Amino acid sequence: MGKPMQVSRYWRHFKEKYRLIGGKCENGHVFFPKRSVCPVCGSRNIEDFQFSGKGKVLSWTIVRNPPSGFEYYKPFPLALIELEEGPVVLAQLTDVTPEEIKFGMEVEMVTRKIREFDEDGIILYAYKFRPPVK
Repeated sequence: MGKPMQVSRYWRHFKEKYRLIGGKCENGHVFFPKRSVCPVCGSRNIEDFQFSGKGKVLSWTIVRNPPSGFEYYKPFPLALIELEEGPVVLAQLTDVTPEEIKFGMEVEMVTRKIREFDEDGIILYAYKFRPPVK
C-alpha cells in the first residue's frame, strides 16, 4: 500500500502546477516557484506572476528507472527548461521522441496527467513541456 495522498498539499500548489504562476518582487525580479522572500534582493513584497509557458531546453536526460508511481511513463525525457522570463524549471517533455530533443529547442507548457492513485481514484495533473504546435 502506498502513502496516503496529501490533498491539502496538492491544492496549495494548484496555481503552480496548472498555470505556471510564480512570484515577482517589488524590484521586478521574477522566480518560480513563488516564495515569500525574493531570492535575488530579499524583498518580502511579492505578488503572483503568470509565466508565458514558453521556454527552451537547456539540458535533458532519459529516465529509464522512475520512482514508484511513475512506472507507466518509462522511459521518459526529463529536461531543464529556461522560461523566456528567465527562471529554470525541471519538467517532463511530452509529445516528442528522444531523438527529436535538441539543446535550445523551443518548448511550451501543457497540462498533462502525471500520476494516478488507484486506491483512491485521484488523478494528478501538472505542467509538462512539448515542442510548439505549428
